Amino acid sequence: MSQHKYIHALDIPVPDRKELDAGTQKYFDICDEKLGMVPNVLASYSFDTAKLRAFSDMYGELMLGDSGLSKLEREMIAVVVSSVNKCFYCLTAHGAAVRELSGDPILGELMVMNYRAADLPTKQKTMLDFAEKLTESPAKMEEDDRQILREAGWSDRDIWDISATAAFFNMSNRMSAAIDMMPNEAYHSQNR
Repeated sequence: MSQHKYIHALDIPVPDRKELDAGTQKYFDICDEKLGMVPNVLASYSFDTAKLRAFSDMYGELMLGDSGLSKLEREMIAVVVSSVNKCFYCLTAHGAAVRELSGDPILGELMVMNYRAADLPTKQKTMLDFAEKLTESPAKMEEDDRQILREAGWSDRDIWDISATAAFFNMSNRMSAAIDMMPNEAYHSQNR
């Protein structure tokens, strides 16, 4: 099996590392250093550095940028959205992140299977309910949905961040499904 077939089903080869521009090589070196791997989602985009940069910049801003949401809460949104969409790649990768950030492998599995079974504070549950509804039925979003978040303690800026994170992972899930992207094997055993 060729390397790019394992990563995704398209006949777009993943470039060898030495073929990448210096900036992408450096970015992938940082991934290796911090994560112990280059996530397959990044490798998949590496054939087009402009798309890789756009994806990485948006991901970095949403998941690591200044926000009223914790990194764990943002990862929880990613998992709930991916659970609704049944995205194998993102459930595997972001489920591992929830396990790592929470220090709780059971919470990571609950997020993947059914976040409602987890013992979560009301504030987090309302955030995840909103992300789920935005994923399942965006045309049915109403002011009441935003007001429930406000009453739970989320600011309007937080609601923006919840929405942007859910929207990004809906896009990412659809790309993953469209090209049959496979998660890195390492994710399956991390933080268990």
